[in-house]
Amino acid sequence: MNDKMELKGQMKRFTQWPMYLSVLLIIVNILVYFVSIKGGLVMSAGLIIYVTVSVRLFKKHKPLILNDLVAFAKQYSFLEKKILEELALPYAVTDTSGRMIWSNRMFAELTGRDEFYKKHISTIFPEVTQDKIPVPGEKDVSELSVQFGERIYRISMQAVSVKDVLDNSDMLEGTKEYGNLIAMYLYDETALTEYIKASEDNKLVLALAYLDNYEEALESVEDVRRSLLIALIDRKITKYFSNYDGLVKKLEKDKYFLIMRQSSLEALKEQRFHILDEVKTVNIGNEMAVTLSIGFGLNAATYQQNYEHARIAIEMALGRGGDQVVIKNGDTITYFGGKAQQMEKTTRVKARVKAQALKEFMSTKERVVVMGHKITDVDALGAAIGIYRAGKTLGKPVHIVVNDPSTSIRPLMAGYMGNPDYEPSMFVDKNQAKDLVDNNTVVVVVDTNKPSYTECQELLYMTKTIVVLDHHRRGNEVIENAVLSYVEPYASSTCEMVAEILQYFSDDLRLRNIEADCMYAGIVIDTNNFITRAGVRTFEAAAFLRRCGADTTRVRKMLRDNIDSYKARAEAVRTAEIYRDFFAIAKAPSEGLESPTVVGAQAANELLNIKGVKASFVLTRYKNEVYVSARAIDEVNVQVLMEKMGGGGHINIAGAQVEASVEETEKMLKDIIDELYEEGELAE
Repeated sequence: MNDKMELKGQMKRFTQWPMYLSVLLIIVNILVYFVSIKGGLVMSAGLIIYVTVSVRLFKKHKPLILNDLVAFAKQYSFLEKKILEELALPYAVTDTSGRMIWSNRMFAELTGRDEFYKKHISTIFPEVTQDKIPVPGEKDVSELSVQFGERIYRISMQAVSVKDVLDNSDMLEGTKEYGNLIAMYLYDETALTEYIKASEDNKLVLALAYLDNYEEALESVEDVRRSLLIALIDRKITKYFSNYDGLVKKLEKDKYFLIMRQSSLEALKEQRFHILDEVKTVNIGNEMAVTLSIGFGLNAATYQQNYEHARIAIEMALGRGGDQVVIKNGDTITYFGGKAQQMEKTTRVKARVKAQALKEFMSTKERVVVMGHKITDVDALGAAIGIYRAGKTLGKPVHIVVNDPSTSIRPLMAGYMGNPDYEPSMFVDKNQAKDLVDNNTVVVVVDTNKPSYTECQELLYMTKTIVVLDHHRRGNEVIENAVLSYVEPYASSTCEMVAEILQYFSDDLRLRNIEADCMYAGIVIDTNNFITRAGVRTFEAAAFLRRCGADTTRVRKMLRDNIDSYKARAEAVRTAEIYRDFFAIAKAPSEGLESPTVVGAQAANELLNIKGVKASFVLTRYKNEVYVSARAIDEVNVQVLMEKMGGGGHINIAGAQVEASVEETEKMLKDIIDELYEEGELAE
């Protein structure tokens, strides 16, 4: 075998040095002949002896050198394999599809599979699916954490190219597709994970807890029992959080400051904050149950920022109607509770304060621009008309932004078009509005508190004076730079809120009949003819509008549907599916309809009239999106469902806009319902 083997590379050049030296000596010998013939003969004799000895030594030692090199190569290969085999780190090799090829001793001891195990790696670690395996040329390295037995491992996978080795193989052909292997390393991170978890668990969490209806609850109980009611509530809250290693400090008569570990918060989340229900059980003759709202702040850079997060969270909890927990973890916000109907306030002090603040802002600016949400509905238009009249009372030019009037508001807008009592610039589109708005303009947003839902979001960044009037519960997305924000989820409609504001705005304010009609229509639509979410103040607002000249007959005529819309609504009800015995899901046709989303909302209201239906959902395809109208009476919080789909609303009136097909949206909705059943949020 050695006769056929030849040296190459550096070793070959090293063994050729005697030949190069011999050539040099021959040249020198020739030169010596020119100097001295005798000297040349002597050197020739020495040269012959040198060459002869060199050739014989080379031939004699070449096989020995080759044998030593072969032996070294074998020992080196064995050493490499031995090192990998005995490596203290679990190590394995798979092909690019994840099928096992080889593993070392530590890997075999860890997994219980020997080096001859050839099945897919997912049979050992189910988490290592095909999409987690590196793809050469796209993602050469991939890492994931898995739990195997009681230990936690970080699996690092790296694509290794062996293409050159395979291309030079004398035994295999067609190896171009198999030029890569996956090297897999397992790092035991159990201790590190435990230390990280311990550090996370011991982080301090700050919270603020407010009693939502403290004053109202006290008024419903006898004077002699009020101190007892307060003491029972304090004891209930203090004992509850003390059981979870929490510290409770009472700040005011209805406000508490809480400190606890993050591990305690996780335990509270698992049992879904029973304190919300426990506080309601405190009853010593009070007609009104006390409700609690809590805002948590955590994982900020400083404790001061944690407190700020807690303050924002409690404001969101109160803005969403109370009786719930809001957790602000950095930029992530989580909601718990919020199942109870919002408690209507009997006092209108807040409305009076907001009316005076609105008047001051309007008085100091040159003009007023009002806008509602996209696809302006009757409530948004009615509220905008009310703000229009308030601005006109102060002598300010007022413009209402309506981009594409739907069929539901066109009959109402028709009374202003061409009317000599109203200027032609009363209604403008978003492009015209951009030319009007500057820092000397008040932008009033009605019937929404989400910037992306407004008719023209750019207006919010063109002025510093922004006012928000809305009756929808706040979500993660809010208009944060508003100088005045009046968001009351208990209100039936924004028209109700604006009607109250107008009563305290100015003694000179006089609503015209056509304006009162619009605002009255907004209340009628949002309360479904005063059968949904209509409270005492709703009827008081309606009475005020009636005194201002609103006519129920005119309103009814303006709100009538055409025959196509009526048929579409009937078709949606006819084809509705009852899911899980209590949820009506329907698809409303949209072809040939000018305002299919309005038809969807009307169909959702109709489905609630079916016996046994707890909530209704109508899906309508419109402008490359699916609009979901959700309705409930009192047993299901449809706002929670819609928030999971990126929408929001009220506890019993909500909606969402989804960029997907109707079938995909329906599946998403059913999956959310199933998920809430599994979490115990919905009861059979």
